[in-house]
Amino acid sequence: MASASTESGALTREPGALTRWNPFREMTSLRDAMNRLVDTSMVPWSIFGDGGAMTFPPVDMSETENEYIIEASLPGIKPDEVKISLQNNVLTIEGERKEERERKEGERTIYREHRYGSFTRSFSLPSPVEADKAEARFENGVLRLILPKAESSKPKQIHVQSR
Repeated sequence: MASASTESGALTREPGALTRWNPFREMTSLRDAMNRLVDTSMVPWSIFGDGGAMTFPPVDMSETENEYIIEASLPGIKPDEVKISLQNNVLTIEGERKEERERKEGERTIYREHRYGSFTRSFSLPSPVEADKAEARFENGVLRLILPKAESSKPKQIHVQSR
């Protein structure tokens, strides 16, 4: 017998007794597990380091035959607060986002997603670029860099001759 009734009417399980499989109970626990996984791995605030410093502002990088195009989302950052450097084929974008709003006396934060502090992002470019010909534009909180590829890194055509 898989279960027995008690005086209160509740069911109890005997050790080693077989119970009927309920697929919906398993699906519920799988759904809960997936929700926990998404909650812990997809939260964008995991990109922030200790002390609220932004360590990885989102960056998109693409290329054409002649250049690399990098776009970094930096909302709330002023162009003069961003420093861009290129050394040994490593591009670094860094700066600081400052909180400019003054808090009112007695104001209490309930929920806060905006982060303030210094940020940095460095990554290696796939091939050498001509830094002196690079362009940087800052519009609507998006930094757009255009880095021309060095001539030595561009593909060369070799003409095949016949005898």
